[in-house]
Amino acid sequence: MNVALWITAGLMAAVFLIAGFNKVFIPRQRLAKAPGAKWVDHFSAGFIKTLGVLELLGAVGLILPAVLGIAPILVPLAATGLAVIMVGAAVVEFRLHEPRHALLNLTYLALLIFVAWGRFGPESFA
Repeated sequence: MNVALWITAGLMAAVFLIAGFNKVFIPRQRLAKAPGAKWVDHFSAGFIKTLGVLELLGAVGLILPAVLGIAPILVPLAATGLAVIMVGAAVVEFRLHEPRHALLNLTYLALLIFVAWGRFGPESFA
């Protein structure tokens, strides 16, 4: 189970590093032209940048504390924080009638819940 948690956390870290990087460094107008990015038009540039920074921090929090052995409790907390973001993302996508993207967000949500559950519970670092 520990290996599955590491693989899942690594996969989610990669996803959120890419997503966060895009939100922080790609201009809002260009980001809005991407497939499935209807949501961008409904939020300010500041919100999008903040969301990107939170995703980058969450991605780092999924891996770095466990690898360094410093405050490993941050791993399930990062997974929980990213899961909350995914709930919001799924709601927005459903409201914008983008069911495919909403299902992708719900898939990420399930994977993040798995990491949070595993690292808070049976495979905690404590």
